[in-house]
Amino acid sequence: MDLKGKTLFITGASRGIGLAIARRAAADGANIVIAAKTAEPDHRLPGTIYSAAEEIRAAGGQALPVQVDIRDEEAVLAAVRQAVMTFGGIDILVNNASAIGLTDTEHTPMKRYDLMNQINARGTYLCTQACLPELKKSAAAGRNAQVLNMSPPLSMKTHWFAPHTAYTMAKYGMSMCTLGHAGEFRGYGIAVNSLWPRTAIATAALQMIPGIDLKACRTPEILADAAYLILTSDARDEKNTGNFHIDDTLLAAHGHTDLDRYSVTPGNRTFVPDFFVD
Repeated sequence: MDLKGKTLFITGASRGIGLAIARRAAADGANIVIAAKTAEPDHRLPGTIYSAAEEIRAAGGQALPVQVDIRDEEAVLAAVRQAVMTFGGIDILVNNASAIGLTDTEHTPMKRYDLMNQINARGTYLCTQACLPELKKSAAAGRNAQVLNMSPPLSMKTHWFAPHTAYTMAKYGMSMCTLGHAGEFRGYGIAVNSLWPRTAIATAALQMIPGIDLKACRTPEILADAAYLILTSDARDEKNTGNFHIDDTLLAAHGHTDLDRYSVTPGNRTFVPDFFVD
């Protein structure tokens, strides 16, 4: 199974992990809906929906750049309509867009709390709800419909909450969507899973967080390859839905154990660990 001719609606695909997943799917000849906010270049965060579209086409896929803020219900619904008009439907939704804020309660302004929860938890729920009618059609047509949330395994331990309760709540909100929607959509034949990295991933957004050594990170391509394995698995197989995958564990299960090519620094064996992985 591959992704040739499949249509993927990927939030936050203008750069980083979302773009890497898009490029991997494009190599099969997939159609990619780039649902992201950035339409004008920003020196702080390189990449726009239009530059992403160029990369996706160069990789072998079709691209539809759509400027959309996933906090805006009407904008999301309009993006879904545009995707259907352009490509005839949606087979896969990748909820990748996310906001981060690693501050404690005393130092988290409510504006930041709202941003994280509106993008992470609410945005994931909204995009899933908006795409669901098309995903149901895809599943009914035997096109292996899937939802993939870029969110962590649920681990209700104090040390994952205490340093940044607001961020953890928002990110776990995405994972709760995986838990609930996997059960809710099982009868339709739509698989719903989460994917999360064991290590920090070198992205432009990560550079904005003080104290992170990018040389001790892995590249977004490790998540792209892991996502590909999920999205090409049989959505109707019970074991392929409701999972909280960790990138290197999933790759190893498929026989990919030499992960050096994903290291920012070749040969490195000491990585910055990501949050939420016990």
